[in-house]
Amino acid sequence: MTEGTPVEKKVGKLLHIEDLTLQHLLDSFKLDGTILIFDEEENALYFNDLEGAYTGQLPASTFKIPNTIIALETGVASGPEHLFPWDGTDRWLDAWEQDLTLKQAYSVSCVPCYQEVARAVGPEKMRSELVRLGYPEMVFDSATVDNFWLQGESRITPYQQIQFLRRLYHEELPIRKTTQTAIREIMLREQTEAYSLSGKTGWSIDGEKNNGWFVGFLERGGKVYYFATNVEPGAGFEMDGFAAVRVAVTRLALTRLGYL
Repeated sequence: MTEGTPVEKKVGKLLHIEDLTLQHLLDSFKLDGTILIFDEEENALYFNDLEGAYTGQLPASTFKIPNTIIALETGVASGPEHLFPWDGTDRWLDAWEQDLTLKQAYSVSCVPCYQEVARAVGPEKMRSELVRLGYPEMVFDSATVDNFWLQGESRITPYQQIQFLRRLYHEELPIRKTTQTAIREIMLREQTEAYSLSGKTGWSIDGEKNNGWFVGFLERGGKVYYFATNVEPGAGFEMDGFAAVRVAVTRLALTRLGYL
């Protein structure tokens, strides 16, 4: 076997493929972490680090996917054009300092907007909705209902991210058709004649630990490929590039596998 040759192993019906080109890609960006890509037609899971694929991290803003669904299902938000008025206070990003629709708030990852959603839903309803959706391992109470995805003990693994996305994509979540249509519209990041790319980034800072996500799915040629990238800055990484690198490294991984 030559260096970089994928290592295949059948686990039940699922084909696990360790592809060192994905590790080399992370190394080239000075990143530590996991790239996980699932080819549904081939029932094949590509990864650089299997342990990382099953290691939980704070969901950060990837939680905006279920949070959006819950907002729509509970009536806290009426649809993609539901408006969050800005109260004029200073916010962390200039893009948050304006009135935002739900779709816009998702796109610019407006934390205060989604904290407003979580408080309006409340801890009891939030918990029951997460159970109903099958979204795992969120830990919160009335004091932390508006930040548990950013700090604390809540965890989700890259593999769990993909499993949730698959259920969403195939309309297997117990949600209304209008919610299904709205979340697909809101998640769409890029559409061309050749493909469409949907997903959500996330970034948590817990003490000195920066952890970043990009999760979603790529539709191309009648096929769908799911991805969950979870990374942390490695030695020598320049933090100014952390926001962009999560998407960049994922797109390159999809390209190297021949999907994008």
